Amino acid sequence: MAARASIIPFRPRPRKRKKLVSDAVLGMLLFVFVEIMLFAGFISAFVIIKARAIGSVWPPPNQPRLPFEETAVNTTALIASGVVLLIAHRMFLKGNESVRRLLVAATLLGGMFVGLQGVEWLALIREGLTITSSTYGALFYTVIGAHATHAVAAILALAWATLRLARGTLTRDVLSAVAIFWYFVVLVWPFLYFVVYL
Repeated sequence: MAARASIIPFRPRPRKRKKLVSDAVLGMLLFVFVEIMLFAGFISAFVIIKARAIGSVWPPPNQPRLPFEETAVNTTALIASGVVLLIAHRMFLKGNESVRRLLVAATLLGGMFVGLQGVEWLALIREGLTITSSTYGALFYTVIGAHATHAVAAILALAWATLRLARGTLTRDVLSAVAIFWYFVVLVWPFLYFVVYL
């Protein structure tokens, strides 16, 4: 009797599932979520400490007032940078790769924001507002300094994306991840501006 041939059942190969978002975008979204929690904590701490000081004077009488009006220029530059990046990002996602000037403009506007913040800080330090001068100073430099650190990192990421675009190696996923980081920096600023500077 002939040996029976073993029958191997046919199993179709599983289809590769298309990812909803790339690893780079997902990683950046998770990072931004954590950073939102960080800044929510900063804002809460600032609001609570300021509320407890309402019986006394806030800011302390020996400390300078924050330059709300002058900082509006910085804020305008930052928001303009976000809008320019949004336009460049959308154009790039639609297949238009001639967005180099827009990426450069977004980066320069972001750099303008950080530079003007630096000038503001130097003036405040000369007027006596330091991280050790009062709780007010410590809160200001911690909260606004954390934002400035994020802004510098995001500007470097924008410059890196612009360089990759010039070399022809910029991908949609990379630009999207960088853009999400910059949008976060831009969108968290108005909350900090109105809570801390008013």
